Amino acid sequence: MKTAIPDKLYFKIGEVAKIADVPTHVLRYWESEFPGIRPKRANSKQRLYRKQDVELIVEIKSLLHERGYTIAGARKLLESGGEPQQQTADAKPVAGNMLTQKLKTIKQELKDLQHLLVGKKE
Repeated sequence: MKTAIPDKLYFKIGEVAKIADVPTHVLRYWESEFPGIRPKRANSKQRLYRKQDVELIVEIKSLLHERGYTIAGARKLLESGGEPQQQTADAKPVAGNMLTQKLKTIKQELKDLQHLLVGKKE
């Protein structure tokens, strides 16, 4: 989904919050987490975002909210300048199979312990 960004030089934090559809406190937090977001300050100490800042914020929101990246993952992706790599079809199931196998092992060990404990009661 492409967000329409008005053709302006500077945007106030409230305008950016409406464009990106996130609260202003989230924008202030992202400033501390993503070095690419550096709004200028007006004489009144108000944040003034450039159009490229707004585009970056919209991209960050997409990475975090739509694609499921963590903040650290999104930061690493943006620093590398690369496009998010699509997982191969078998990459996720392998991790899922390993987890499933570990859970089955734990379940079996718990059942064995249960049988030992039940045997001691009698």
